[in-house]
Amino acid sequence: MDYILSIFRNSLRVTEVRNKLLFTAAIFVVFRIFAHIPVAGVNVDSLKRLFEQNQFLGLLDIFSGGTLANFSLMALGLNPYINASIILQLLTMVFPKLEEMQKEGEQGRQKINQYTRFLTVPLATLQAMGMYALLRNQGIIQTLLPIDLIAFVVTMTAGTMFLVWLGELISQKGVGNGISVLIFAGIVGQIPVAFGKTLSTISSQNSINVLILAVLGIAVIAAIIVTTEATRQITIYYAKRVRGNKVYGGQSTHLPLRLNQAGVIPIIFAVSLVLLPSLIANFLGSSSNESLRNVAQVIITWFDPNGVGYNVMYFLLVVGFTFFYTAIVFNPKKISEEIQKHGGFIPGIRPGTPTATYLNYISTRITLAGALFLGLIAIMPAIGTQITGVQTVLLGGTGILIVVSVVLETVKSIESQLVMRNYDRFVK
Repeated sequence: MDYILSIFRNSLRVTEVRNKLLFTAAIFVVFRIFAHIPVAGVNVDSLKRLFEQNQFLGLLDIFSGGTLANFSLMALGLNPYINASIILQLLTMVFPKLEEMQKEGEQGRQKINQYTRFLTVPLATLQAMGMYALLRNQGIIQTLLPIDLIAFVVTMTAGTMFLVWLGELISQKGVGNGISVLIFAGIVGQIPVAFGKTLSTISSQNSINVLILAVLGIAVIAAIIVTTEATRQITIYYAKRVRGNKVYGGQSTHLPLRLNQAGVIPIIFAVSLVLLPSLIANFLGSSSNESLRNVAQVIITWFDPNGVGYNVMYFLLVVGFTFFYTAIVFNPKKISEEIQKHGGFIPGIRPGTPTATYLNYISTRITLAGALFLGLIAIMPAIGTQITGVQTVLLGGTGILIVVSVVLETVKSIESQLVMRNYDRFVK
């Protein structure tokens, strides 16, 4: 904490960094203003009750920055953009041209970002139509004329693109990754409301349980920091090469392998699948066939968010998707080829295929630890509720993971700018 405060104090003394912080704060103000402008024709009170009963909608609200529960102009939030980013990242494994574009540096990244924005528009449109159908079936939104429906979808899509634009402004002129920072701002903005609900439910009987929950939350934050920062350093030596009268190489470096390379994405995938049976059960529950209603009741019983079956499946899905996504973002064969191309080798390991096998072995071991940790973080709200009996948890494990990760990433960004400024002043 002292380290973070010292970085913040030093940043305020530098005019350039201070202006970036002020610009980011101004974007936060704009974001929170639009987050409280509701869309016409929606019963906000009924909508909030629906969100309290549905974990999937609660997760969507996290990635919308808290705008979905209020059903503001930016109700869809950043979900379509995040989905578009994930889809394009997966497509780079299928289409070689996208992979080559990704390696072109800044120009290639700009093209991929442009494709991501293009893909965000149809995804936001489809999600807006699905949201309209869901709210209409729940009686939360009144029946609209076709022209009103079109205006509804266009407003939701435009709100998402406006939010993406705000995120890109932060990335260009502010501090940190704009999309992550906006999600962070939305989560932090919900803390006072959740804290007030928790205080209203505290009694002399459960005050100790709230204290236990707070201690558990601090322990989770510390564990997330350690896990996020943990890396396995693999030593790489580079052989000496003589070109003309100069000698190149002969030094050693380290290849850092992060314990958690997948971030929060496995939780997003897992929660979408684990809540699918409940969504199907809700659909079957309205059927006129008694057998289908009985099946729906069994599914609802087995996949109760507070039940054992739900949390066990949730845990296993998170672990499985962590391995899946890590296999996509980390390719031992390509890394081995790059090391061999530059004349490097791992001590005791032959270049080429043996190096790829060794990297895959190390990656699998550390991914197992990271996957188990992510699985525990995903089901942490259920564990905390069972231990303490407190239902109004301030932040779930996913929210804490996002908040801590964004804070660490932003602090590193500010620190790098301070170091670069001092370096430039030294060179001058």
